[in-house]
Amino acid sequence: MAKVRLGIYGATGYTGFELLKLLQRHPQTELVFLTSESNAGARFSDVFACPFDYPLVSSESAPLDQIDVAFLCLPHGASMDWVRRVRQAGVRAIDLSADFRLTDPQEYRRWYKEEHKAPELLGEAVYGLTELRRDEIRTAGLVANPGCYPTTAILGLYPLVKQGLASGQVIVDAKSGVSGAGRSPSLKTHFVEAHDNFSPYNIGHVHRHIAEMEQELGRWGRPNLVRAAPLRVIFSPHLLPINQGILSTIYVQLPQPWTENELVSLYRETYAGERFIQILPPGQLATLRHTVYSNRVAISVTRPDDPSTLIVCVSEDNLIKGASGQALQNMNVMFGLEESLGLL
Repeated sequence: MAKVRLGIYGATGYTGFELLKLLQRHPQTELVFLTSESNAGARFSDVFACPFDYPLVSSESAPLDQIDVAFLCLPHGASMDWVRRVRQAGVRAIDLSADFRLTDPQEYRRWYKEEHKAPELLGEAVYGLTELRRDEIRTAGLVANPGCYPTTAILGLYPLVKQGLASGQVIVDAKSGVSGAGRSPSLKTHFVEAHDNFSPYNIGHVHRHIAEMEQELGRWGRPNLVRAAPLRVIFSPHLLPINQGILSTIYVQLPQPWTENELVSLYRETYAGERFIQILPPGQLATLRHTVYSNRVAISVTRPDDPSTLIVCVSEDNLIKGASGQALQNMNVMFGLEESLGLL
């Protein structure tokens, strides 16, 4: 079988570096180019202390006619023009930015405070949460890779939403490692600010990732099963003084009493056969160590004394399942490869 030829735009960010590391153990890919606007002409090993001695080129000089798929590891706002060029060249695209996750350009403007420059492509973009949209991803020309926080929230709530057991207000209290802020320096990720500290930010209903959480969870809701308001996410992200990993604790009010064992069974049935999702047994709680440095997601469900309350804990590695690993998982699906190739 011919190898999948690929290029990576924005290769010198954290997600680009993580993707490059994963590709080193993928037997069915051929890396054609890596782009970096600020380091064009250098070698990758000049930018990161690593053995990857690949040349870096500018995006303008990247040979689009030589690849089958492009990974775009660019900031939001920067991907739109390049995704358009990739698609016009007949090349499939996996965009790791937020630019094609929202289906409505007005929603994009609301949350990202700028006009969408390629609204004509929104209709073809498939939200790339692999376990939930696998069939559409197989034939997609453009996959919008999910955000790291939304991956935990959506996977944690999907079994409940699908059964009509979650609606109205839910609380997602999430903690992420510093790499989630990207490689560009900022005051809050400065060592002195982050080390020995633990800080919330953008709490309430203001963080940009809420838009895709509510959009995708709304896709699976069953309003005929529960007479309640549409699902609304109260989101409290926090910055952990660690490199990588996310732990989201989700609080849900159930419309009817379920035992913890029944809920664990519901989650296991929902995700049966999913290699990268681990449903923990009753009494165990998801932790970062279940998933960091892997493409796995660990989920635990807990019933406190209040029979109407459920606490769902979800952990993942924000750079892998929350970004580059899921992008590679999606590529495997798109090209009919074994879904776990290159992934742990």
